[in-house]
Amino acid sequence: MIRFEHVTKRYADGTTAVDDLSFEVAEGELVTLVGPSGCGKTTTMKMVNRLIEPTSGRILLAGEDIADADPVQLRRRIGYVIQQVGLFPHRTVLENTATVPQLLGTPKARARARAAELLELVGLDPAVHGGRYPEQLSGGQRQRVGVARALAADPPVLLMDEPFGAVDPVVRERLQNEFLALQKSVRKTILLVTHDLEEAIRLGDRIAVYGSGTIEQFAAPAAVLGSPATPYVASFVGADRGLKRLAVTRVEAADLEPADLEPALDPAGPKAPSGAAPAATVELGASLREALAALLQEDSGRIGVTDPVSGEPAGVLTPAGVHRALRRARAQDA
Repeated sequence: MIRFEHVTKRYADGTTAVDDLSFEVAEGELVTLVGPSGCGKTTTMKMVNRLIEPTSGRILLAGEDIADADPVQLRRRIGYVIQQVGLFPHRTVLENTATVPQLLGTPKARARARAAELLELVGLDPAVHGGRYPEQLSGGQRQRVGVARALAADPPVLLMDEPFGAVDPVVRERLQNEFLALQKSVRKTILLVTHDLEEAIRLGDRIAVYGSGTIEQFAAPAAVLGSPATPYVASFVGADRGLKRLAVTRVEAADLEPADLEPALDPAGPKAPSGAAPAATVELGASLREALAALLQEDSGRIGVTDPVSGEPAGVLTPAGVHRALRRARAQDA
């Protein structure tokens, strides 16, 4: 969907922001660009909607060279979400969300109806929030409106620049969870810039780890953590990368012990002898980070695991199961 071919951006003072960049983002894929300040990740993203023009090379969107497109029309086809949100202060939430469809010629009534649908999609009741102004919203609510506005014209591509960076950690984690759930339904092609490695790991189908103007490694999060391509990447992801693996390793059926989980799933039901039945549960496919957090809260030393589709018990996860899962992940890297 998005392809960079030997793209370089060099400024008049001789500074090279990105150097001979070549990579591709598949349709429906969420790629995170991560690295220190000044490494070129934001420049990379802004070249996609021509807020910055490359010095050399080509960027293709759905097979078409964006250099041949009218910049204004191009930007209206690409959703753009930034940390500061950039909502119009004197327009209501509903009007803000309907902006781009109306610019594209969608009748006002239809644009507003679409805006209301999208506000619901991002967890804001249009009847409650639609008539409010940005200053009347919390930071997290404004961020949701920014995402809804970016989706309003149903663009195939979303560009997101530190989209959750302006909110506190608790709200940030909640927004990340909601955004991942949203992406499962809308399946947009997304470039997301962040300086936060844990956010990049959590959100990205693949991660581009930037050095100075170049990509040092472009791979799935588990591969970046398990097999850093260069000493720079190993240093960037940190000595605790084994712990970070918990966020990208999923609980599988092979990690579980068989057990009757009825006591775990029904707090009012019978308890196992000696209080051994786990009170906490997670679903198959949950991250080991989520599972371990639940496990550490459970006195019995085990937690129940359920099937996410049927809701039926799938087994029990113990510390030995967590260890098996991590060994499996290391074996896959090898």
